[in-house]
Amino acid sequence: MKFTKIVKTNFNLVYQSGLNQDGKPTYKRKNYNNVKSTSSDETIYQVAQALASLCVYSLETIERDDKKEIYG
Repeated sequence: MKFTKIVKTNFNLVYQSGLNQDGKPTYKRKNYNNVKSTSSDETIYQVAQALASLCVYSLETIERDDKKEIYG
């Protein structure tokens, strides 16, 4: 039987930073590394909302990135 273990967790905040010459949205991304792998999605969401409130751009997306090892 194979098992997985989360070994690294990061999250990214994607902000809409404006519009390009064609009127399409442009985005900026802020990465946060070394997040506890045991953090719940709800906790990451709350932290992301708090961080986004400090930014002048509007928050578009919150992305969670877990790196897993498979062993067994």
